[in-house]
Amino acid sequence: MRRKKVYKKVVYHVLVTIFGLIMIYPLVWMIMSSFKETGTIFTTAAQLIPEEFTAENYINGWKGFAGVGFDVFFKNSLFISIVATVGTVLSSAVVAYGLARCRFRGKRILVVAMLLTMMLPAQVLMIPQYLWYQKLGWVNSYLPLIVPYCFAVQGFFTYLMMNFIEGIPRELDEAAKIDGCSYYGIFRRVIFPLMLPVLITSGIFSFMWRWDDFLSALLYINDSTKYPVSLALKLFSDPGSSSDYGAMFAMATLSVLPIMLIFIFLQIYIVEGISTSGLKG
Repeated sequence: MRRKKVYKKVVYHVLVTIFGLIMIYPLVWMIMSSFKETGTIFTTAAQLIPEEFTAENYINGWKGFAGVGFDVFFKNSLFISIVATVGTVLSSAVVAYGLARCRFRGKRILVVAMLLTMMLPAQVLMIPQYLWYQKLGWVNSYLPLIVPYCFAVQGFFTYLMMNFIEGIPRELDEAAKIDGCSYYGIFRRVIFPLMLPVLITSGIFSFMWRWDDFLSALLYINDSTKYPVSLALKLFSDPGSSSDYGAMFAMATLSVLPIMLIFIFLQIYIVEGISTSGLKG
């Protein structure tokens, strides 16, 4: 019996390791290819480790295009991601508190509507949103990439926070009311400080999604100096002329570094925030 359990554990870990290597191989291949000469990337595609490491792709890629360095694109992505994340977290926290603690007519309808927005594909709203932003004069600006997220448009974060707030004992609210706190005072002095784990979790996910957002930037940004990293990478690939795949892989490698660092150093908050929000599988 004991030997059978050991055998199952060995088989399990071997299979997990194999599938893990298969999933991570494209990323490792991209990183290793960024150190190859551009002309040899695809001719030596089956060879993972370069025969000779070179940093030329990183130097060429960082120079950017038309006098615009790639650091500009990183600054654009950071600005969009940070501002949109702050707006998402704060607005979702306020809405979640209202749905979890306040009593009013139509509350259940709003909760159902919020859940339905999570099931609605973003592509369905793409054309109406573009026409709306065009009439507002927001096209070719960062407003369509930031302003909507300041109104809790992502139901996932609202639902995550709502479940977390419902796990906070209501006795704390009642004690705060006895001390003279209003609904706003309870949220600011009691609920919001206790929401730190789920706020960090939501911030991490929101930042990663905004950093990787390609389609929204493609729709609304026309000026290349305003491109985020996700959109600027396509400039290295030009169907009408030669493409610098080495520089593209090099800048793509740099673009995934912030996400990898966030996940490595803040994964404990991700687990804590989800596990305390009632969303465990």
